[in-house]
Amino acid sequence: MTRIFDTFGCRVFNDEVMKERLSPATYEQLHQTIKHGSTLNNEIAQEVADAMKQWAVENGATHFTHWFHPLTGATAEKHESFVSTAGGGKISLEFSPSNLVKGEADASSFPSGGLRDTFEARGYTAWDPTSYAFIKDGILYIPTVFCSYSGEALDHKTPMLRSMEALSMQATRVLKLLGNENVEYVKATAGAEQEYFLVDRKYFLRREDLILTGRTLLGAPCPKGQEMNDHYYGSIKVRVAEFMRDLNEELWQLGIQAKTEHNEVAPSQHELANNFLTVNVSADQNNLTMEVMKKVARRHELECLLHEKPFAGVNGSGKHNNWSLKTDAGVNLLDPGDTPEENTQFLVFLCAVIEAVDEYQDLIRISIASAGNDHRLGASEAPPAVVSMFLGDELTEIIEDIVNDKPVSGHRREPFRFNVHTLPSFPRDNTDRNRTSPFAFTGNKFEFRMPGSSASISTPNTILNTVVAEALKHFAERLEKAADVNQEVHSLIKDTISTHGRIIFNGNGYEPQWLKEAERRGLSNYASTPEALAHYLDEKNIRVMVDNGVLSEQECRSRYEIYLEKYYKTISIEARTLADVVRRDILPAVLKYENRLAEAAEHERKLNLDSGYSEVTLREVLKRMNVVRKNTDELEKALNRLPEGSLEKAMYFREKVLPLMAAIREDTDGLEVICGRTVWPMPTYRELLFGVD
Repeated sequence: MTRIFDTFGCRVFNDEVMKERLSPATYEQLHQTIKHGSTLNNEIAQEVADAMKQWAVENGATHFTHWFHPLTGATAEKHESFVSTAGGGKISLEFSPSNLVKGEADASSFPSGGLRDTFEARGYTAWDPTSYAFIKDGILYIPTVFCSYSGEALDHKTPMLRSMEALSMQATRVLKLLGNENVEYVKATAGAEQEYFLVDRKYFLRREDLILTGRTLLGAPCPKGQEMNDHYYGSIKVRVAEFMRDLNEELWQLGIQAKTEHNEVAPSQHELANNFLTVNVSADQNNLTMEVMKKVARRHELECLLHEKPFAGVNGSGKHNNWSLKTDAGVNLLDPGDTPEENTQFLVFLCAVIEAVDEYQDLIRISIASAGNDHRLGASEAPPAVVSMFLGDELTEIIEDIVNDKPVSGHRREPFRFNVHTLPSFPRDNTDRNRTSPFAFTGNKFEFRMPGSSASISTPNTILNTVVAEALKHFAERLEKAADVNQEVHSLIKDTISTHGRIIFNGNGYEPQWLKEAERRGLSNYASTPEALAHYLDEKNIRVMVDNGVLSEQECRSRYEIYLEKYYKTISIEARTLADVVRRDILPAVLKYENRLAEAAEHERKLNLDSGYSEVTLREVLKRMNVVRKNTDELEKALNRLPEGSLEKAMYFREKVLPLMAAIREDTDGLEVICGRTVWPMPTYRELLFGVD
């Protein structure tokens, strides 16, 4: 325990370090910058830079980097040495205020969606002082934003920071109208639950599909999967426990509060959850967590798979995003308290979320759209592609009473009893947990269950912040015009639920009947990424981003192109990898087996064994081989005749390429079962899913 106290945050330039190393005036000025967004003057910036450099060097850092999150989906960094020549063969260590505050990156090779031509290379990174700098692998990492020379956002963080400001402004505006005059700002907070798989690295390195795409493009089901539910919350294997222990120590040193860890539903699947933080810091920490996971896994001769669906037939991986709102005084605006029916402030903010999610359900669906996540959504392991909200019986009853002008009775929390005298009794939560709901209220926050495991949580939180800010803006405008605010609040709540209550669904989202009911309610159902992205540039969606200062119309259009391109390029890589594996590995291996079968069949015929095992098997192998070869030919032809236009390409890959890949997989997996382990040229699902002891 002493070790945790000594090492937690030891590699972070956090508040404690700043207070120790900065003068009181500089420390206060820096905090004002973080709190209110005021500008650091050069003198203050110089002191911060000197202190940060000295601290970093004392802790073994030799280089620094501006760490940013471009629209590739990965993080980016360029290391620069502190070392500078001082003349006479001597060196000095330099880190100027400009090194801290501003950097330059080549913007031409990052996705820009047409914002930048190849010859327009200049881009800028700028320090985000609200997210602590840290040291990793001897490098000082400075969290930054990334913009083009002309000022357009080329990253995930810039619009997220803009959305946080928009949300704070509108939430504060509403709170003051409700009589909360002392609130200075409101923060959106998030906590990510990260799911992942661990496989033995020796098997991983023999799977070209896993190496190049992150998922298995082939693989017959294992006789045992997750049917027995024995892996979920089960005893953690020694090797995995050692990985988790090492991972925790790495994360704790980086100030990341890795809070819970456990086995997930599928074999070799696990989860790690972090504590709640302001959304931009939470996004930084989750990106860092994914990087550290992969590094630590390799140290243990494991491979960490973050793809949403690395294995067919077992659960994929998501990243539940727990989102809430908190004032500068620490008040959670989504905490209903013991008497939610009397908590006007809570009901107003709850209604703002209800309006936002209903009005912009398409944007929320778009915020988590990806080729990988399409394999997971609606597959009885993740929420359906239809966006809905779960509130629980108590809150639903309260808002229905308000809509129907019924007296809202108090809802006393019933005690939960085990009916065993020696066991304690405690108050029952006011909501159950609905794991089939895309957006579920879970006591004092919303759990957004749709994001995929490999994605940054920046985009979904940016969208949530923005659409809720828009709803709060409508509320503020209405309340500002009211002669009697208290009376108008009641009408506002009633009108919001009457108009947007269709988004509330407390039932089983996996039931086929729900899709029919959702259609009857007029809810959107975009089963694939191209179908969802087709609505990204709808007028109302551009308007909400532009009006709240989160993205310009040009930035929206660039992201539309980037997301579509990423979708079809992902599938293109998968398709070419599949064809390569089939041509180079599968068909040659099966051909050898076919020759063995032919010899055995000839031997059977000499023994007058008509239609013996070898001959029957040979016919089946030949049949499947011909189908695989034919479909692989068709797949390769399909990849060479793409339509024009980003959306057209994306739909083409969805409707033409993916079905061909599925057809190839069906017969190849059949061949795997026939040929047996001694013939098959790559590790099977049994080795991958159950190979970690």
